Amino acid sequence: MSESKSSKKISMREMCYVGLFTAVIVIMAQISIPLPLGVPMTMQTFAITLAAVVLGAKLSTYSSLIYILLGAIGVPVLANFSGGLDKFVGPTGGFLISFPLMAFIIGYGVEHKDMFKGAFVVFLILGTVANYVVGVVMFCLLTKSTVMVGITACVLPFIPTAIIKAVLASYIGFIIRKRLPR
Repeated sequence: MSESKSSKKISMREMCYVGLFTAVIVIMAQISIPLPLGVPMTMQTFAITLAAVVLGAKLSTYSSLIYILLGAIGVPVLANFSGGLDKFVGPTGGFLISFPLMAFIIGYGVEHKDMFKGAFVVFLILGTVANYVVGVVMFCLLTKSTVMVGITACVLPFIPTAIIKAVLASYIGFIIRKRLPR
């Protein structure tokens, strides 16, 4: 018996996509460049954006949730093959915690890209900003830094690469999305 499109159940194919993109996030997380102020540049946001574009809001949110849950219980899936709750309550934990929100917002933008001209780009920016806001807030709270220090450490050095990663992930993601059976 076939499931209807509006069914709340997740199909076996969708489960496989979620697992595959969880693995993609794990792999891309290992590409990490340490920076002087303690916030490394990783390819996690590239992978989150790619998952959101290919899978949409619901499935990419599941994929990113599984990724952070695996990391939280200690599986070494986070950057530099690390894991554990300490990574989520440290200065960069806000970035990790925000991944499901980022995935949902960008995925929603993919699903509603015809809402208005440029809708996808708006949601892509909103998802990225959500990642930065949660990350900066947690960084500032835990390091007792000012917002300006947080922005200087956690946002400004990453803007050029964030743009490149977002464009590439979107470009590749839409190509993959068109070719996947739904």
